[in-house]
Amino acid sequence: MTTTTHPTATGPDSGPIGQHPGPDLRSWLATLEAAGQLSRISVPVDWDEEIGAITRANLCLGGPALLFENIIGHENTWCTKLLTSAIGSRRQVQLLLGLPEGTGDSAIVAHLREAFKNPLAPRIVETGPVQQNVIDGADIDLNELPVPKWHGEDGGRYLDTFCGVITQDKVTGRDNIGLYRGMIVDRDKIAKLLVPSQGWGGHMAEYKPEPMPVAIVYGWHDVLPFCAGSPFPKNICEWDMMGALLGRPVDLVACQTVPLHVPATAEIVVEGYIDPDPASFAMEGPFAEYPGFIGDAAPAPVLRVTRITHRDDPVLRGTLEGIRPGMLNEDSIVNFARSAITWNVLDDLGIGGITDLWMSEVTNGQNTVVQIQKRYRGHAQQIASALWGTGGSMWFHKNVVVVEEDIDIHDPVALDWALSYRVNAGRGDIAFFGPGLGSSLDPSTAPERNDANKYGTGEWTRVLIDATRSWDIDPRPIWGGRRFPPTDRLSPELEARIAARWSEYGIGIPYLDDGGRERLTLQQLSKRFPQV
Repeated sequence: MTTTTHPTATGPDSGPIGQHPGPDLRSWLATLEAAGQLSRISVPVDWDEEIGAITRANLCLGGPALLFENIIGHENTWCTKLLTSAIGSRRQVQLLLGLPEGTGDSAIVAHLREAFKNPLAPRIVETGPVQQNVIDGADIDLNELPVPKWHGEDGGRYLDTFCGVITQDKVTGRDNIGLYRGMIVDRDKIAKLLVPSQGWGGHMAEYKPEPMPVAIVYGWHDVLPFCAGSPFPKNICEWDMMGALLGRPVDLVACQTVPLHVPATAEIVVEGYIDPDPASFAMEGPFAEYPGFIGDAAPAPVLRVTRITHRDDPVLRGTLEGIRPGMLNEDSIVNFARSAITWNVLDDLGIGGITDLWMSEVTNGQNTVVQIQKRYRGHAQQIASALWGTGGSMWFHKNVVVVEEDIDIHDPVALDWALSYRVNAGRGDIAFFGPGLGSSLDPSTAPERNDANKYGTGEWTRVLIDATRSWDIDPRPIWGGRRFPPTDRLSPELEARIAARWSEYGIGIPYLDDGGRERLTLQQLSKRFPQV
């Protein structure tokens, strides 16, 4: 079979990894702790729902990363610690990317867009701390890991939530690192949600009828789940993108029982094979997935574990799913990366005029808002068509909204205004596409139409809302030759006059704040809706 070719490590860092440690979960924990973004929980906590409830409350409060160090029933197992909530807030994403506190959403997306244009290929090293300890044969018992039952309705303990699932394209040899859920069903078996239309679903088709080799990484630097959960195009390897974010190549070591590579400084690695034969499937679920609803149980492929390797005193990485208003999670924060990737894909397709793009957090990217400098009739339709044709459209871009550059796409009030006064359904500003492929986890589709085992995907009818100003309206002299009437705003002279007299009015809200900085004036506010 074809194997991935990686450069061999050379130079001053080419010795044993222990002598030249690279980025890993422990360096990331040190970064979080130094910034006041890590809380160590040393009191006893129960893996059965209590950890999930604590995590939910902490994420809702915008709290720090949580390192559970005293988990009931796991005081003496070979893994005793669990980390969660480590990229559950904007501050943590800023730390992950080396950006200053206060960096805005659009600036974070812009930073990621540039970083992803500069891939750094990984390199192979001979060994690493992840192989300090080896467990195989009858000694394999996944129940020794402190895996939570995250939600009360879950069908079991979900080990695979914020990990890196590694498979390889049998034809090209390119690795895929994805984020795919998995539930423990036996001491050496994990039932996996495997959708045929996903990246590793395509790999499975190449291996049939042979079992497919898989490696799963639990705990490395959090650029791993950040990239693993992002919709990179098929020709891009996530290892290269992790290197781009870190500014140095990822050091990889060969697995011991499968022909794959994993980060040499990972905490825990599970190696094994997935059999494509439905006779080997096991029931997986239910699970409280990203839409915030309880999903169904269904037969799923099973990963049979052949070996576990781990560092001394390893830390398991996991996260809580389920997104609702006021209840975001780590998956929703990954939308920074998803937004940057999607914008770059549109650029690569030659679609110009895009000035901002955001895939909403509470929908995990099912809703995508694009801000443009409108250059031609049909600009919005072109963008929606392109998005719906990408590989990422399996999970994203169900509903696309396109606005012009005077609308702040991160401001729901501005979006509401644009939807109200720039959309006329009778003039074609709302378009439907489908039914076609879509997320099998979206409960708005009837279960019989969402059967991924039967159809290979779920089913969506997609919507474009073109909230740009129509070019089919003739310019009018009364509007100064514009196609749309001008917005109502103060003249600069009038605002200057009321600003000068503001203290006389006795309103009690000064134009200058306590730091002497000028407040956003009415004139500045009105400039958000310019007369174009």
